[in-house]
Amino acid sequence: MTEDAALARLRAATARAVGAHQTARAIARGKAAEVFVAADADARVIEPVVAAASAHGVRLVEVGSATALGRACGIAVGAAAAAVLVDGPDVGPGGRVPERSGGT
Repeated sequence: MTEDAALARLRAATARAVGAHQTARAIARGKAAEVFVAADADARVIEPVVAAASAHGVRLVEVGSATALGRACGIAVGAAAAAVLVDGPDVGPGGRVPERSGGT
């Protein structure tokens, strides 16, 4: 599978998490179907995402750059990580995992 095909799946997703924190939270909640990380992202930022994906058995795809990952997510800046989300009650408007207050 090519990087372009992987990014096309992310681009076409109806629900996704964007950013390392939101992606790690989606994995922990069992809402991530597939996770993407940027090869040029800071290792300290994506390490928790990679570990969570591995621990939860979620497919991990490395893409070339944070810029390409951000564009696939429809944002004007780079993204270190993103995930295609499964449908469910924790997926909020715009296909994003809603923020929760009170820690984590």
